[in-house]
Amino acid sequence: MSLPRLRLIPSMLALAAVALLAAGCSTTPASPAPTSTDRTDATAPSQPKEPSGDDIEAAWLAGGASIGIVTWGSSSKDCQPAQADVKADGQSLEVTLKDRADGQKPCTADFGPRAIAFPVPSGVDVTQDVEVNVTYGKLKAEADLDGLPAAPADPGMGQPSAGWFDDQGILLMTYGSSSCPPVVQDVTMADAGATVTFATVDRVCTMDLAPRVTVIQLPQEPKDGRAFTLTLTGDNLDGEVPVIG
Repeated sequence: MSLPRLRLIPSMLALAAVALLAAGCSTTPASPAPTSTDRTDATAPSQPKEPSGDDIEAAWLAGGASIGIVTWGSSSKDCQPAQADVKADGQSLEVTLKDRADGQKPCTADFGPRAIAFPVPSGVDVTQDVEVNVTYGKLKAEADLDGLPAAPADPGMGQPSAGWFDDQGILLMTYGSSSCPPVVQDVTMADAGATVTFATVDRVCTMDLAPRVTVIQLPQEPKDGRAFTLTLTGDNLDGEVPVIG
């Protein structure tokens, strides 16, 4: 009786092996594990381009009576543009910028936007596009200004004005001591504008009255198509200024 039982056991094992093999063949193969790829999320907000020392931007100021030029570099007074020589040929401007110290003084190693303004030459139509070709030392660059919808009235001597130089950048022209330019302390966004708070700095200032151009960098890009107004507060600069351009 034991011999038949011994013969049955290997037969059962063989049948079990066949069943397992058949089950394995009918099972769907497992998908390979996904590999990571360096792909930018299409829904992620785009980051603004980091400026370089080769970048030049321009903005309308004083209702189109002046143009502001933005360069990037050291914040030291003696190491940034202090003079603009301008020549006009129709709607094209050739602008040569020069530093106050002509590169003879040491400069801080920081890197940020600096601005200078000059009057628009006679004969230039501010309602048409303007090409601004800038030479600054070894740098040669071009900035284009879109024509204004109309030639706005110049706000006048002593009155602040502002203009866009990029999607989150505004130039603000104010008047006061040339030795004590405004110092931005805070910028707060609103639906149709931004509040700019200026620091009150204890310093000795000259008694002249000169235009000062301040770079305002917004914390976020405003909505397209809306009129935008800066509300100024602090350092005797209280008031509202529409932004053109």
